[in-house]
Amino acid sequence: MPNSHSSTVTYSPAYTIVPTYECFNRCTYCNFRTSPGQSPWMTLAAAESILLQLQSQKVSEILILSGEVHPHSPQRQQWFQRIYDLCELALGMGFLPHTNAGILTFAEMQKLKNVNVSMGLMLEQLTPALLQTVHRHAPSKLPEIRLQQLVWAGELQIPFTTGLLLGIGETKDDCWETLAAISDLHQRYHHIQEVILQPHSPGNQQTFDAAAFDPHQLPEVIAKARQILPPDITIQIPPNLVQDDGWLLACIEAGARDLGGISPKDEVNPDYPHIQEQALREILQPVGWELVPRLPIYPQFDNWLTGELQTAMKHWRTNIRDSKIVKKL
Repeated sequence: MPNSHSSTVTYSPAYTIVPTYECFNRCTYCNFRTSPGQSPWMTLAAAESILLQLQSQKVSEILILSGEVHPHSPQRQQWFQRIYDLCELALGMGFLPHTNAGILTFAEMQKLKNVNVSMGLMLEQLTPALLQTVHRHAPSKLPEIRLQQLVWAGELQIPFTTGLLLGIGETKDDCWETLAAISDLHQRYHHIQEVILQPHSPGNQQTFDAAAFDPHQLPEVIAKARQILPPDITIQIPPNLVQDDGWLLACIEAGARDLGGISPKDEVNPDYPHIQEQALREILQPVGWELVPRLPIYPQFDNWLTGELQTAMKHWRTNIRDSKIVKKL
């Protein structure tokens, strides 16, 4: 049963828009990417058509999730502008954008801060040993480059989500060291909203020949993460990758309190359909957990927003408060 001080599990009603699947990294466990030039980019017109349909639904978060165009590619500026324009479009249509587009420059992050309520980048694992294996052909997976993103996010006061990928060749000590690095940066900048603990789940596209991360080990990792991370960082797990109801509940008991963005499709793990809100509620409620929607920015970061972002966020906060009042009536 839940602890008396916390019986709430959150999720974000979300939809994922992919500017491009093309990526210059070739991580061997990836089930998302296509090679540069092999898939069309999302047009603004196509995105607007999708967003118009979503306006009648309860979607608050638009996740802009993109493959990476090489920093020195002649298409880099066009790629970045497309991401910016998609964020601006989503914001203008009443949604709250959250971008995860891989490695960005300081200037790119600074610009995207104006059209995103939050941003994210998975650290995955900081051990350099993976540069000889799963990240051998992934130049932007250098640990120091990814850590730099978290530093810049802190300096820019961008509410940030990061996380670990579990089961790609790391040791337990590697996990604890990565979590400790996140903890240290958060204590400097107080900007990390969530840490995702994502178990490797084999898909049809990957070349990495390894079994899925054992979900029975996940509660232990969560419990250790809860000890390492400051209490104001929420631990998130993707419920579609923990497909046993009992072990999903065990993960929550161990300290996970968020289930991430729930959308029609998991673009990163397309072989594993998202468990939708009602099905999750039916798992959680009988044992005392309340499933509650949240925004892609946590309340303690609201005052970091300005202008149109602040207005959009307040609109959604009011909607959530009013819906709670209606339910009580």
